[in-house]
Amino acid sequence: MLLMNKQLQKKLSLISIGILFSSSQVLAATDLTAQENYIKARVKSLEKTMDHSKHFEPIDKSLDFHGVFYGYLPCTDCNGIKSTLSLKQKNNYLLVTQPAKDSSRETFEKGKYEWNEGTHKVILTARDTSNKRQYEIKDEGTLILLNTDGSPMSKGKAEEYTLHRSDSAKTREVHIH
Repeated sequence: MLLMNKQLQKKLSLISIGILFSSSQVLAATDLTAQENYIKARVKSLEKTMDHSKHFEPIDKSLDFHGVFYGYLPCTDCNGIKSTLSLKQKNNYLLVTQPAKDSSRETFEKGKYEWNEGTHKVILTARDTSNKRQYEIKDEGTLILLNTDGSPMSKGKAEEYTLHRSDSAKTREVHIH
């Protein structure tokens, strides 16, 4: 009988250890679920106090309005002026011009540009001279040079003062730097 009691005690001990081990896993799973629920509740309470109005403010589309535009502009003493306008990120621009005549040199102009969706204009302000050039935005791939006061060129001349975006034009001739 004593032998049977010892065997029974061993079995009961093993069963008790097994129960304790399995219950600790259940408690750990329950504790993890409780922690997850607490975190979810905490996030929800913080969301109520956060200001989400900034998410609905309009995005500054001028940050996306960049690319390379080129064309040949009219010239009184040459066959035309090869112009390449590169609108870069952070509202920087580079304008490269070269008259179409023998031994003509390229000129470079750097500065900042403003893009106005309301007036459909791009205004270039040169870094060195503070001169301003204005272009009308015809569409995503076309800019038309305007007079210094921002008015359109005379009728029929607008097409002569047009720059086309390099990725939307049929030809790929651009300045290489």
